[in-house]
Amino acid sequence: MQTISRRDLLRSSAAIVVSFSLGNLGKRALAQDAAPAKSVDPDQVDSFLAIHHDGSVTVYTSRVDVGTGMRIAIPQMAAEELGIPVERISVVEGDTDLTADTGGTGGSNGLTRGGAEVRQAAATARRALDKLGPGANLGALMGDRQFNLKSDPNAPLKNPAAYTIVGKSYPRPDLPGKCTGTLAYLQDFTVPGMIHGRVVRPPAFEAKLLTVDESSIKAIPDVRIVRNGNFLAVVAKDEWAAVRAARELKATWSEWKGLPGSDDLEEHVRNTPLDKDQTLVKKGDAQQALAGASKSLKATYWWPFQSHASLAPCCAIADVRDDHTTIWSSTQGTHALRNNLTKLFALPAGKTRVIFLPGAGSYGGNGNDDVAADAVLLSKTIHAPVRVQWMRHDEHGWDPKGPAQSLDVHAALDADGRIAAWDARMWVPTTIPGVRAFIAADLAGIAQEHGQMPGGVINNADPPYNVPHITVTAHWVKTSPLKVSNLRAPGRIGNAFMTESFTDELAHAAAADPVQFRVRGLTDPRAIAVIERAAQMIGWQPRPSPNPTPGVGRGIAYVRYNQALNYIAVAMEVAVDRTSGKITIRRVTCAHDSGLVVNPDALRNQVEGCIMQTLSRTLHEEVKFDQSHVTTTDWASYPLLTFPEVPALEVALLNHPELPILGAGEGAAAPVAAALGNAIFDATGTRLRRAPFKTLAKS
Repeated sequence: MQTISRRDLLRSSAAIVVSFSLGNLGKRALAQDAAPAKSVDPDQVDSFLAIHHDGSVTVYTSRVDVGTGMRIAIPQMAAEELGIPVERISVVEGDTDLTADTGGTGGSNGLTRGGAEVRQAAATARRALDKLGPGANLGALMGDRQFNLKSDPNAPLKNPAAYTIVGKSYPRPDLPGKCTGTLAYLQDFTVPGMIHGRVVRPPAFEAKLLTVDESSIKAIPDVRIVRNGNFLAVVAKDEWAAVRAARELKATWSEWKGLPGSDDLEEHVRNTPLDKDQTLVKKGDAQQALAGASKSLKATYWWPFQSHASLAPCCAIADVRDDHTTIWSSTQGTHALRNNLTKLFALPAGKTRVIFLPGAGSYGGNGNDDVAADAVLLSKTIHAPVRVQWMRHDEHGWDPKGPAQSLDVHAALDADGRIAAWDARMWVPTTIPGVRAFIAADLAGIAQEHGQMPGGVINNADPPYNVPHITVTAHWVKTSPLKVSNLRAPGRIGNAFMTESFTDELAHAAAADPVQFRVRGLTDPRAIAVIERAAQMIGWQPRPSPNPTPGVGRGIAYVRYNQALNYIAVAMEVAVDRTSGKITIRRVTCAHDSGLVVNPDALRNQVEGCIMQTLSRTLHEEVKFDQSHVTTTDWASYPLLTFPEVPALEVALLNHPELPILGAGEGAAAPVAAALGNAIFDATGTRLRRAPFKTLAKS
């Protein structure tokens, strides 16, 4: 195991330093002292790299590893360009005092942007070092000195044919600790003098706090009540005391019943006033082609509100002082969080630092930023470092949701059984540019912007096949019953559920084999390759659906993510008990083409995770609510995929070292629901158009 040198610790005081070795992760989250002076200019090599006397290298990046394998993939990219072993590289991630603000982590951009930034800086550094002394020891040449050099976007990168590090499966350094229960998550982190906080949530989203009975918790010693407008919380030195006090504190709230309830949600969504209509895709004249078609089909699909459902509730620590503030968070965007918190809570200008620590899953914009705001508000009030740990009812009840989607599609076949026209319409919440509002600020009456960024919910609603007439329209709904944000593969799962399920419906109407129907509508060899590979792995036998022998079926779905990124095909084999309606997924195969593969094992982890999580979302997950609040606030009411339900899974990675990297944190999620629905149709002859499926009898 490679240890972190004393020099690295001194240089990266208060940073998260990740030292890489084969299968081990060392991490130090140090005291909140001022960070050493270093460049955070995104144009400078020194913002991304530091070379030390002993020849080791520290890489700095604002992108963070939320289970995506970046802690090993980015060092591999840097090591390849610098010509040193990957074991010599340490990583500082997501520390706003030590990393350039080049954006947060999301949209599968960890390697496509974050890794590319580091790689280009490394290539620039290597060219400069070669001029000083080709082949010389890096430590002897630099020895902790600054490059004072701009990162050159034209610095030549190493020829992929000569790669010796990129493309190999170096073990993820976080996995041993995760598998043995020894990795320190943010939930395990402490700072001296830390106080524990719990927020007492209103019984309805917009209820007003009327009275607080402080005597109701007088039996619990050393607890302080904090009230700021409608924001109510308790703090205590002992965490269990804070938990008890939050449960037992008696408060009265006004009534509020402003939600429509989830029972007739689709009707409500379609009847909500629209902000605007927007034509997203326009090719040919779909309306005229549909009007003149001899054979056309229509269908409506539904994707529900879903929670991020992080396995451990979100956590944050804030230490707000007169002259500086330090916040420890699992946010995917430390710089954006710092800027938002500084502005909203009037924190010391230029003296606020956010340090990333790993949490137990995020999958997009979950409650990580909101819990940080809770901690800042409490720390600023009581003048001590405060750790706020959300409870399960906070996480499920108050995290922003992946938005619901209502989708209509109308398409026609020509005389040759090919798709002739396609018209799709979606009802989705309006994307409002700006900062997503903090719950704490709203409750405390602090004025703030109310932006909502549910992600690219409009992508992949047009078919990826050669169709002469296509129209896709977004009906942007003005308001959403629940607060929304980006949830892994935002919008694409629901849209691809519609697109690829309806493609199967058209194949059925054409009496065509689903694989052959797709392939003959494609000309891109990479698209055809993933479809044929996934089908081959599942043992596909060409025939139209449904299966003449009911009860067992196979299905396939293909997506090119955003119609510009990864190529993914997923095939499934399922069994359906027609008496009970129970759906059993026997096997899943996936062919995945994301261009250059940096670390095959880490990439395979990502693809498998996308598939398993989306199976859970497709079979089980749905947020329910009444007129006041979310009602699915525990694992009984919001169940996940269980271990007995996990199918056999085989992933084939189609590597193209000569091509650019296409991010892989989301793509494999997109075709999963459609592949499952298509397999169920093949097994039963019944088409499921509403998620979650749960059982066939209840769908």
